[in-house]
Amino acid sequence: MTENVDTPAHTYRTSHVGLCVSDLAKSLRFYCEGLGFTKVMEYDIDEQIPEVDAPCSLTSTFLEKDGMRVELLSYRQPGVIGTPPTRRNHLGMTHLSFFSEDIDGAAQALCGFGGALIPDTRVGADDPTAAQFVFVADPDGNRVEIMHIPAGTPW
Repeated sequence: MTENVDTPAHTYRTSHVGLCVSDLAKSLRFYCEGLGFTKVMEYDIDEQIPEVDAPCSLTSTFLEKDGMRVELLSYRQPGVIGTPPTRRNHLGMTHLSFFSEDIDGAAQALCGFGGALIPDTRVGADDPTAAQFVFVADPDGNRVEIMHIPAGTPW
């Protein structure tokens, strides 16, 4: 019997992307007020979970926009550790991406909601027919790409 490599053995549906945050209120402001996500559910968890040192206590907040779900994980105990990637060739998830017709205006607006423009990441400013993008850091430094693809460009 030969295996058909074109047919996956399992089917999958998109679920969510999880982001550990240091300040839930600041992150909610950035993602909800700035990017337009809506809070869809929230759970307080006070039990041990895999890969987290004891004792474990956190709030899990699910946000949604255009069918994309993001889970903000805010740990009361044991607290957050580490830092997000600062380069796009850093192993792991490097950024979330969103479309905007006015990427410079959108990036500046996100700065007003607790984000920070990442220097030297603006691409395409000199060529309006090229793909345009810029990166903004959320309140914890997670990278958010704001992009515009000109009409007629494959995407």
